[in-house]
Amino acid sequence: MAEDFNAEQKRYLEGFASGIAAARLTGGLALGQGGGAPAEPTGPDAIHIRAQDATAKAGGKLCEQEKWKRAENPFEGHNRLIEEAATGKGPKPEDNFRWRYHGLFWVAPAQNSYMCRLRIPNGILQHWQFAGIAELADAHGGGYSHVTTRANLQVREITPEHGQPFLDGLIDLGLTARGSGADNIRNVTGSPVAGIDAQELLDTRPLAKSWHNWILNDRSLYGLPRKFNVAFDGGGVMPVLEETNDIGFQAVRVIEGASVEPGVWMRLVLGGISGHRDLARDTGVVLRPSECNQVADAILRVFIQNGDRTNRNKSRMKYVLDAWGFDKYLAAVEEVLGRRLARVDPAHIAPRGPMDRFAHVGVHAQAQAGLNWIGVILPVGKMTTDQMRALARIAAECGDGAIRMTVWQNFLFSGVPDAKVAEVEARVAALGLTTSASSIRAGLVACTGNRGCKFAASDTKGHALVIADYIEANLTELDVPVNVHLTGCHHSCAQHYIGDIGLIGAKVVVSEEGDTVEGYDIVVGGGFGDSPKIGTEIWKAVKAEDCPGRVEALLRVYLKDRESRAESFQAFTARTGPESLRSLAEDQPVLKAAA
Repeated sequence: MAEDFNAEQKRYLEGFASGIAAARLTGGLALGQGGGAPAEPTGPDAIHIRAQDATAKAGGKLCEQEKWKRAENPFEGHNRLIEEAATGKGPKPEDNFRWRYHGLFWVAPAQNSYMCRLRIPNGILQHWQFAGIAELADAHGGGYSHVTTRANLQVREITPEHGQPFLDGLIDLGLTARGSGADNIRNVTGSPVAGIDAQELLDTRPLAKSWHNWILNDRSLYGLPRKFNVAFDGGGVMPVLEETNDIGFQAVRVIEGASVEPGVWMRLVLGGISGHRDLARDTGVVLRPSECNQVADAILRVFIQNGDRTNRNKSRMKYVLDAWGFDKYLAAVEEVLGRRLARVDPAHIAPRGPMDRFAHVGVHAQAQAGLNWIGVILPVGKMTTDQMRALARIAAECGDGAIRMTVWQNFLFSGVPDAKVAEVEARVAALGLTTSASSIRAGLVACTGNRGCKFAASDTKGHALVIADYIEANLTELDVPVNVHLTGCHHSCAQHYIGDIGLIGAKVVVSEEGDTVEGYDIVVGGGFGDSPKIGTEIWKAVKAEDCPGRVEALLRVYLKDRESRAESFQAFTARTGPESLRSLAEDQPVLKAAA
C-alpha cells in the first residue's frame, strides 16, 4: 500500500506518526506545537499528566520512569503483563517498573524471579491469613518469607508464570499487594501494640486501615514523583519510627492554655527519609484523628504537582521541603484544603510517655488484665513456611489469633493469657526461634542484601548473623540493648543512619588491579523514637570480615567509659564525640591485633 503515496505524502505520514509518539510522552505538548492547543487531561491520571507537562514546558527532561508511566499506565497494561509473564520470560525494565504497581519486583541478577511485597495496614494479620501466605509461598515462591522494616511481609523466588496466581491468592485471603512498590504510597505502619498498650493515647489500627483503604480506592494517588511513606504513632511504649516517614502522625495530649481544646490530637511531622540523612520535623500542626486522611491527601497533591520528575535522586518530598521551606509547603496544603490548619506551641503539649527498646521482645503485660503480648525474634526477619504455619497455630490456640509485625523485623503474639505464656515460649523454642534475645540480637536489623537485591553491595543478612554470633561469644558483659543496622546500598532499607551502629554496604578494593571484596562504611550515634538522630560516619570501606571486631571495639569502649548503665550507647557517643570514639576503639586490643 505504501506505493500508493507520493514522497511528500509519505513524509507527512511519517511526521504525523512521530508526533503521535512524542505526544504520548509529553501529554500532547508535541501536538500543541503544531498550532492546536493540547486537550486538557482528564481522569485519575490528570494531576500527574499536568505535572509532567509543566516539567516539559519548563525545559525539564522527564526521567525514564515518568516516560514509562505515560506510555502505558501500569494498571491499564495489566492484562498484557499477565499474558507475557505466563510465557515464563522475565520483564523488560519498563515492565519491571509497571509490575511493581501490582506488588511484584523482578530482582535479577540476584535472583531470576519476583519478590512480592504485601500491604498489611498497621502490620497486623489474622492467623489464617498468616498461614495462607505460607501456603502461597510454597505453591508459588521459595518456601519462606521475610518480615520487613515496614512491619510487612515479602515473599521471594516467584517465577514469572506464578506472579499473577500469587497475587490472586492474596485476594482470596483478603489481602493485596497493590501499590506496594514503584512510585506509590508504601505499606501504612502503625504502633505494633495498638489497642493493647496501657500507655497509648490512641489506637492507631482504625487510622492505618482507613488510610490504607483511602489509598487503594483513589487511583490519582498512584504514580507519584517517588515512593512515599506514612506512619501513625499512638504514643505507646513501642516506637513505630514515624520520624523516618514522609508523613508522621503522632498522638499527643494537648494541655490547657493552647489555641485548641485540650485532649488527644495528632501532631504532624514531615520530611523523614533517613537514607538521605533527614528525619521528619515537627510542623507545629495538630489535627483531630478524623482529619488525618484529608490532610495527608492534600500533602500528597502538593507533592504530586511539585515533586521533581527529572532526577530520581532528588524526587522525594524532602527536596520540595528543602527548596520551599515548611511554611510555604503548608500554605500550599492549606490552599488545597481551603482552610487553615491548627497550630499548637510545643509548650502546650504534654511530654510523651517513655519508650521501651525491648518492648518488641519477650513477654509484656497488656492493658487488658491477665493478657500479654509476646515478641518473637526472627533471624534477621526470615521464617520458613513450616514455621509460619506452626506460629499461626500458636496464635490461634494460645492468643487472640493475631500476628503483629514490627519495624524491627520480628512479630508479636497478642492476647496470650498468663496461663498460656510458658506454653507459647516452649512451642516457639521448639521451632528453633526464641522469645528472648541478647542485647545485640534484639536490635539487629538487616535488609535483603545481595543474596536477593541487585543494588546491595554486601550480604547484609549473612554478615548481621556473623556479627551477632561474634558479639554474643566475645562480649558476654553487654547488658543493654544496642541497635546494629546493616543496609546494602544507598536506599537504606535497614535505616543504618538511625542505628547505634550502622553499616552500609561497600566494595572494598584489596589489590592494585582493583579487585574488591564485600565490606561496609560504618556510622555511629544514630537514634530514633525519643532520641532521633542521624549517625556520623567514622570508618569507610571496612572489609566484612573485619566488621565484627570493629563493633566489638566500639562496644568495649562504651562499656568501659560510660557513666552508668543508664547512659545509652547513643548518649555516650554524643558525649564522647564520634571522632574520639573512633580513636578509642582503634586503641582496643582487638583492632590493634588486626592492624
